[in-house]
Amino acid sequence: MCSAHCSGHEGRRGHRHDMVESCCASGGRVRGFVQPRLLLLLVQQPDYGYALLERLGDEPGMPGVDPGLLYRTLRQMEREGLTRSTWDTEGQGPARRRYEVTPEGVEMLHAWAVRIDQTRRRLNDFMDRYYDCFQGQDTEDLE
Repeated sequence: MCSAHCSGHEGRRGHRHDMVESCCASGGRVRGFVQPRLLLLLVQQPDYGYALLERLGDEPGMPGVDPGLLYRTLRQMEREGLTRSTWDTEGQGPARRRYEVTPEGVEMLHAWAVRIDQTRRRLNDFMDRYYDCFQGQDTEDLE
């Protein structure tokens, strides 16, 4: 139990905060979560890579994405038939790739939604049991 584990340590430099930080060392990222985020953005509106990078960074409560990871993911999704791209040569400046979702990509997004919903239910169950275990104790860091 955490209260026994933490007993006597609260005075140490940010002990509880340090534990929370170590649990979240990935910066809130869920491994492999870039693909469903991109698919959803592209279903909402086909777009260019740089614009997708900006849109990913604008999502509230979500971490931004490294540009290299974004372009690798877009290329991989295109190889898998989930997206397609066309070169936009109109306007000034260099040609840009415009990405859109294929019907296979929409199906993959539906599959992701099922998986994410299942994970959300398991996480909600975990949190319900957690709060039951620590009812009446300080859990304000989670709210």
